[in-house]
Amino acid sequence: MMNLTHWRLLVAVAAHENLTRAAAAIGMTQSAASQAITQLEKSLGVTLIHRSRIAISLTEVGREVVQQAQQMLDHLDAIRSLAHQTRGLDQGRVRLACFPSVVSVLLPDLIKQFAHDFPGVNLSVIEGSDEEVVTWLQRDEVDVGVVLNPRLEDNAILLGQDRWMALMPAQHRQVRSHRAGITLQELHQQPFILATGGCKVNGESLVEAAGLTLTDVRITVRDWASAYALVKEGMGVAIVPESTLPDNMTGVVAMPIQPLTVRRFGLVRAAGREVSPALDAFWTFAARSFD
Repeated sequence: MMNLTHWRLLVAVAAHENLTRAAAAIGMTQSAASQAITQLEKSLGVTLIHRSRIAISLTEVGREVVQQAQQMLDHLDAIRSLAHQTRGLDQGRVRLACFPSVVSVLLPDLIKQFAHDFPGVNLSVIEGSDEEVVTWLQRDEVDVGVVLNPRLEDNAILLGQDRWMALMPAQHRQVRSHRAGITLQELHQQPFILATGGCKVNGESLVEAAGLTLTDVRITVRDWASAYALVKEGMGVAIVPESTLPDNMTGVVAMPIQPLTVRRFGLVRAAGREVSPALDAFWTFAARSFD
């Protein structure tokens, strides 16, 4: 079945002449984009793209289809713009607060797509620690914020969750016997690199919540990357969120904390803030995106 994503992808392929870049431009994986193009060609009964090891190019009918698809998308944008003006969404501002790791991992696609669908709304992103985000929400200094482990009464939109991992030097004596996971009881007395990521919820707070104490904190750092470098040099072990693990794990090993321990991300609205058309549109858009 054909949908708008198929047409946006085809137009992006024409613009980038590369399936991987086209997929990234509209927030798809390369494999999903390849399947979508195949589905589109099957539905139409024609070949739209010539594929080779070096490059891809549009067929003659593919170029004509792209022209029609672009006109259709332009008309859709014009209709959306008219509807936004009627609803007061040709202007407005939404201030979103969150901590750095969420901006880089969970929000790029949401922010990009919202900006595309609601070009008249100014969505600004403010970074801070998890405690700062909560404070800004309480003071109504931002409209919405991403908080860690939201409460039921927050009426949050759950964005996802992240496992806590023990980061250890590859040659650590416990690595071979603990590949499936390691407990906080086994970690809390080891030489420790305390990485906070600018958040109150970190390795130390997890250990304390388990009724234990870190007895040998060698170094405290804010940046997760600094913790990886220090662990790699054998300075100690660390506890980090899985989403912040580096692509290159040479010299280090990550093992899940047992029993399973996660941090959850939730989008919360400032309690005392009046819901503007722009804020209502963003909240509805986010809820649908993470449904």
